[in-house]
Amino acid sequence: MATTPLLPDSRTESDGSAVIRVLSYNIRSLRDDTGALARVITACAPDLVLLQEAPRFFRWRKKLARLASETGLVILSGGATAAGPAILCSLRATVERTEDVLLPLTPGQHRRGFATAVVRFGGARVGVLSCHLSLEGSERYEQGGMLLDRVAGTGVEHVIAGGDVNERPGGRTFRRLAESLTDCWAAAPWGGEHTWVRDEPHRRIDALFVTKGVEVLGCGVPLEQPGVSAADLRAATDHLPVLAALRIPAA
Repeated sequence: MATTPLLPDSRTESDGSAVIRVLSYNIRSLRDDTGALARVITACAPDLVLLQEAPRFFRWRKKLARLASETGLVILSGGATAAGPAILCSLRATVERTEDVLLPLTPGQHRRGFATAVVRFGGARVGVLSCHLSLEGSERYEQGGMLLDRVAGTGVEHVIAGGDVNERPGGRTFRRLAESLTDCWAAAPWGGEHTWVRDEPHRRIDALFVTKGVEVLGCGVPLEQPGVSAADLRAATDHLPVLAALRIPAA
């Protein structure tokens, strides 16, 4: 039986471009097995981690800092100041700027936001955005438009956006994003597809997107990533993560 090929490791190319690993993960406010969560993240060897449902309340900074420390990463942006989304990064990243964005609050709905940053890996410069879109359809669609506006307004040619879309690829918000950005799973499927498997039907509601010019080398749920066990994936949180290897052109 054929085995799933491994994703490329992170590296800087001779032309100044960079291959990086990006992980998107809804961590359910660290309410589950944080040891399992840290093992999954560490085994994926990410340069960037786009988190959703990061801790937002009592001692949230300390909790997020502990996760970063246990995975060999540092906090880049987000947390309570972005209403849940956050970004972690490896020490390979040179940080240019960060910004946490709170979205308009709809009465009766949860506050949403974006964690954003601009970083460099070698000669490659890239914008990053982590999001967790609304459960309510019309609000989610508007937030999808705000995400695209934010991507366009970064002033950076190459951007990675990802998170919990709360919608399958056939939904109108997911389609709105995929019409303007490249859906990484659709471009280069690798590993598993579905990120929500707690009930039927299993579905892909978490995704990574990139702007034109970013090469997707592979993207999917890291079911066969060395060091990632099915038991840890079940115990870590209620979502499965999305891991991508991307080649970012030199600036």
